[in-house]
Amino acid sequence: MAELSQGAQAPDFELAGDGGNTISLSAHAGKPVVLFFYPKDDTSGCTAEAIEFTALKPEFDKLGVVLIGLSPDSPKSHDKFKAKHGLSVALASDETKATLEAYGVWVEKSMYGRKYMGVERSTFLIKPDGAIAEIWRKVKVPGHAEAVLEAARAL
Repeated sequence: MAELSQGAQAPDFELAGDGGNTISLSAHAGKPVVLFFYPKDDTSGCTAEAIEFTALKPEFDKLGVVLIGLSPDSPKSHDKFKAKHGLSVALASDETKATLEAYGVWVEKSMYGRKYMGVERSTFLIKPDGAIAEIWRKVKVPGHAEAVLEAARAL
């Protein structure tokens, strides 16, 4: 699969979301979207990232930017994660990994010499016309949501 790059059309998806919702990219056509991929609900880095995006959600809302977090966790796991941490961002569940693969974020990782497949923490800023404006790969969480907000302001 070719890696997505700036200017490419963001692959559409329709996934189960938290709260029994269905989340799709096409439902937000005409609006900018921040799609942040994270490895696992309720782990330290993922929790910090989701809390940062939740804290800045009012700023994204003012810009008309839709925030969607996406991981391979189940919708039930997302519901618990949101309730536990008071998250206000939409969370989509990609248990089949098809969307993760379409965005090139389902990758081979290595920990303590053991190789395994997992989500590379990545964020895509998608323009209202569906083109990818910016991509952040191998995201380091501190300050990341703020950097994405700054990029969204420039759209």
